[in-house]
This record gives sequence, structure tokens and C-alpha cells, in this order.
Amino acid sequence: MSKRTRASVILGGLLLAAASGAAVAQELRIGLQEEVDVLDPHRARTYVSRLVFTSLCDKLIDLDAKLQFVPQLATSWSWSPDNKVLTFKLRTDATFHDGTKFDAAAAKANLDRALTLQDSMRKSELASVEKVDAPDAETLVLTLKTPDATLLANLSDRAGMMLSPKSFADPASVARTPICSGPYKFVERIQNDRIVLDKFDKYYDAKDFHFSRVVFLPVPDTTVRLSNLRAGGLQLIERVNPSDVAQVKGDPNLKFESVDGLGFQEIYFNIGNGERAKTSAFKDVRVRRALELSIDRNAINEVIGGGIYTPANQPFPPASPYHSDKPVPQRDVAKAKALLKEAGLTTVKAELSYGNNTTTAAIAEMVQAMAAEAGIQLSLRPTDYAALLAGNTAGNFEASIRGWSGRVDPDGNLYTFVTAKGSLNDGKYDNPAVDKLLNEARQVPDQVKRRALYDQAEAILDKDVRNFYLYYQPWPFAMTKKLQGFKPYADGMIRLKGVTLAK
Repeated sequence: MSKRTRASVILGGLLLAAASGAAVAQELRIGLQEEVDVLDPHRARTYVSRLVFTSLCDKLIDLDAKLQFVPQLATSWSWSPDNKVLTFKLRTDATFHDGTKFDAAAAKANLDRALTLQDSMRKSELASVEKVDAPDAETLVLTLKTPDATLLANLSDRAGMMLSPKSFADPASVARTPICSGPYKFVERIQNDRIVLDKFDKYYDAKDFHFSRVVFLPVPDTTVRLSNLRAGGLQLIERVNPSDVAQVKGDPNLKFESVDGLGFQEIYFNIGNGERAKTSAFKDVRVRRALELSIDRNAINEVIGGGIYTPANQPFPPASPYHSDKPVPQRDVAKAKALLKEAGLTTVKAELSYGNNTTTAAIAEMVQAMAAEAGIQLSLRPTDYAALLAGNTAGNFEASIRGWSGRVDPDGNLYTFVTAKGSLNDGKYDNPAVDKLLNEARQVPDQVKRRALYDQAEAILDKDVRNFYLYYQPWPFAMTKKLQGFKPYADGMIRLKGVTLAK
């Protein structure tokens, strides 16, 4: 089957779905970029699974638009003076979709399962938890082995999602027919076709959810996804292709909403990983800074990013409470040349590695052209992404372009990339002062105190130029003009509270 024929089949199928669903009041159809992996929050690992879980499975805590933790199934929480005991007070009016009551015993059963299930993807996220207690129906107590400031962020995601413990008796049924306590309950899943959820009328906040049915449809082809939105087979699509942004904005029947996500694109250097670090021109910090100063982040945003690639200069996105207001460095070719001259060089030859996809290849070519104007001649080495990561781990690079999807807690966007033993520190950057600050930040729950530690670490990292950031990874959505009240959050989730569809 040709790509065109397959696209027509998908489009026809979705329009048929629109017609068959017309009898269902206020049905919302959402186009996903990929198929969901597994509908078990303890075992799932994909971004799109989290989009479905946001409507299906409530968590202990959630995030607001400013990435602050807010109550969901937990009404409040507090730390002990030594930061090793975390106590939650829980809602008393929450019910699972099978009619059983949510309480502290149910929460304990979920956390215990996440910690012990053989193929649980949440074990590392809860590794600091020594034991979980439920002294009464409204109180959940987590005792930690060591202080862990990242724990709340993990509990605001899949590690904190609650399933009916009654469903644990048959492990296979959890993913097949997940029973949670969110605003929508599971109806059916047809592999590679759709996931259907219906409104849960006994949800404690049901009055604020206005769709009787929500259908998630995987449509990997960005062109087909947008065509279905225009034809009415979908009302909302996620991860709009940057090249389609102008088209969406120019369509009077559509709306475009985008937000800077939690992740970033960066160029980082091989500073101490093997022989290539010793021979690379980038071993000199002045050459590393010169490359950064040769780059125009705004041009990358406008030419490649369709205006949604917000220029970045730090690992924490604008929505994060840890974001600093320091200015993004502007392109300064004269200063870049002066730094090379200071290093005893007029021209530099170096290699830039990157994953060979359309967007990253275009960025690499722009970087190459801009760097040449400052006297830095970059040869480009494209490769498939798996090979790129393997080569970088082995030290087979001088400079490399890398993307990161991002984490709510600042630790997840920095620690593993820059500490001496960090698993993603491919350039083998090593500064004991940075390690000390970031290890301390891991154990300080207080946001103000943590931010001060990150500010200190970032000041050192800026001086050392172990990398530089290009832009924040956006979450772009397109939707019918009739969809009202939808706003994207920096974590990329689709929150439907208060969202309506005009007739």
C-alpha cells in the first residue's frame, strides 16, 4: 500500500469515526503522533501514554501552569524536620472506576506495587522510599532512606498514579482494562486504531469535565493528522510539525497553541572523554565560547522552528520556578573572532555530530554556515540516533547536538549531564564544585534554598562552557476553533478540565 493510499484509508476511517460518534454528545477526538505502549502507569514509558493517563488516572499531586505542585488525590503534604518522612493527607471523596473507595490503604498498595513489580518502570523513581505506611484512611506516610527532593516531582507523574488495588489480582488485566480514579474511565482499546474513554459520573470534580466521551487516535503522519483536523475527524492534535505552523495559523477554522516544554536542544563538547578530547580544538574554553557566540538562536527559531523554538540559555524552561532571567547571549561574530585570536588561532577545524533527522540536519547546516563566518570550519557527521548515542558514550565526538525531553524537577535536566559520574555526561565534564552543589540540591526540598544552589552551579557551568543551549523543546497543539478553554502546559499533558466544544 502506498503512503498516499494509506493516508486516504486513515483519513476515511477517522471521518467514519466522526460520523458514527455524532450521536454521542460532546465527543472529543484527539490525534496522537504515536501509538500508546501499555496502559499500566507502573509499566508504561512513552509520552503518549501519559497523555491518555492524564484523563484516566488521577495522581497524588498535579502541576499547575507554573509547574508548582498542587493537590489532586492528596489534599496536602509535609516533610519531617530531617526531610526523611513525607506525610500526605488524602481526599475522602475519590472513587475508583470499579466503585471501590480510594484511601490510604489503596495508595499504599499502589506504591508497593510500583516498587516491587518485576517490570515496573517506576522503581528508580521511588528508589529513595524505604517503606510506605497507611496509619489511617486519610493519611499516607513515606519513610525515606535518604532525603530526596525529586520525589514530589515523581509522584506528580506515573509513580503517583492510582489504580484500583482490586485489579491487581490479575496482573495482565491491569493494562488490558485499566481501572483508575480519573475523570474518564476506560471503555476499549483497538490496537493501532483507538483508545476510548467515557466520562466517570462519580468523579469528585465531574461537573468541570464536559465531554461524555474522549477518543485518542494514533496518526503518525503529520500531514494526515492535520488533514483530519481540517476535515473534522479530529478536534485536537498534538506535536504539530513546525513547518505546518504558518498553515494552521492562517486557517480561520483552526487555532494554534504552543508552550515551551520542559526539555531542550543543546550543543555539548567532548572535554575529557578519550583521545578525541585531547586533540579537539574545543579543549580550549575560548574556542567553545567562540562557537556559541557565532550562533544566532533567533535565526534558528524563525527559519527552522516556525517561531516556536524559543531561544534557550539554561536547562530550566521559562515555566520552571528554577528559571533564571539572565539574558540569552546574542550573536557576536567579532567577539568570537577575538576569542580565537586570543587562543592563538585564526581558523578552527572541528566536527559536529548529530542525529540524522530532517529538523536536526537543518539546524546542523545552519550552525555550520554561521560558525564559518567566525572562522570555525565544522565538518558535519550525521548518523542514526542510536549510533550517535553509542559513539558519544565512547568518546567518538568533538561536539554534538542532543535533545532532551525534560523533567519537572530541575535535577532531571542537569544532574546526570554534568556530574562526574552522570550517566549522560558523555563529554566527561568534571568540576567537583558543581558536583557538591548538585548533590546538596538533591536533598533540600525547600524551593528557595534549592534555587540558590542551582544558580551557583549554573554560574560555574556558564563559565566553563561545557555546552550551550539552542532552544526549549516546545509542545505545539492545533485544534478546531470550536474547542474552548484548552491551554497547553509545559509538561505537554492534555488537561480537559473546563474545556468545551461549541456546537
